[in-house]
Amino acid sequence: MELMTTAECAAYLRLKERSLYDLVAKQQIPCTRATGKLLFSRPLIDRWLERHTDAAGIEAAPPPPIYAGSSEPLLEWALRDSGSGLAVLACGSLAGLRRLAAGEARLAGLHLPPAEGASEPSSGNIAAIRANVALPDTVVLRFAERRQGLLVAAGNPKGIATAGDLARPDLRLVVRPAESGSAVLLQTILETLGLPPFDLAGVISARTEADLAACIADGRADCGLGIEAVARRVGIGFVPLRTEAFDLVLRRRDYFEPALQKLVAFTRTPAFAAEAERLGGYDLRRAGEVVFNG
Repeated sequence: MELMTTAECAAYLRLKERSLYDLVAKQQIPCTRATGKLLFSRPLIDRWLERHTDAAGIEAAPPPPIYAGSSEPLLEWALRDSGSGLAVLACGSLAGLRRLAAGEARLAGLHLPPAEGASEPSSGNIAAIRANVALPDTVVLRFAERRQGLLVAAGNPKGIATAGDLARPDLRLVVRPAESGSAVLLQTILETLGLPPFDLAGVISARTEADLAACIADGRADCGLGIEAVARRVGIGFVPLRTEAFDLVLRRRDYFEPALQKLVAFTRTPAFAAEAERLGGYDLRRAGEVVFNG
C-alpha cells in the first residue's frame, strides 16, 4: 500500500497543509497515525476523491456480492442459510475494510480491540473505519458480542491460565495474519503486559481461526487467540480473556438491497438464536443495532 506524508498528500490534493489538517480533525478524510505522524493511503485518497467528485447522472457500479473481512462461523452460516447470496472472502478485519472502501465488497466484518478504558466495545472498530473507509454513508451494525480468549489443547495440559502465559518460552504459539483482528489484539495484549512484539519468523501462521484451532488440535501448536465457538467446534480447550464486539460495515444504500435485508431478517429468527447457542460464546442482545451511522 502506497503511503503519503502530510506534505505529499497536500501536494497531491493541491491543498494547503492546514486545510488537510482541518479535514483530519473533522474526520472527513481517511488517514492513519504511525509513531505520531499522519500517513495517507494513496488508493484510499483516490477513492475519497471519487466520492467527492460531482458527476451528475453517473452512478458508480455496485460492489460485487461479497462479504470480506474476519472469518466468523455464525456469520458465515447465516450468510448461507439466509439465502443472502453473498460469497465469503475471509481476509482479516482490516483487509475487509479496505476491500469495502475500494468497492470490492458489499459487506465487511471486523473485531478490533477498543482503546483501554473505552466504554463502547465497538470503538476500536469505528476508529479503524474512520481511518480506512472514505465513504460518506457508512453504517455499522452490531452482529454479536463474542467471548475471545486463548485456544488451548483439550484438557489444557500446559496449564495456560492468563494472557501473561503468552510470554512463556515453552509455549508454541500459532498466530493470525497481521491484518486480522486477532493479530491486532495480540499486539495490544503484549503492549499491555510490557512485552516486546513477537518475532513472527518461524511462528506458525493460520489464515482463519478454524485453521488456528486445527493446528492446536493436531498438536502442532499449544495456543493461539480465538473465540470460544471455534474451540468448541473442534473439541479443544478455551481460556476466556474478554468479550468483544463483532460488527458489520456497509454502505447505507446497500442496507436496503435484498442481500442485506435477508441477512438482517434472518438474525431475528429462532433458528439464528439456536445456532448461536449451539456454537457457544455469543451474546445477541444488541444484534442488529446501529452503532455508527456516518
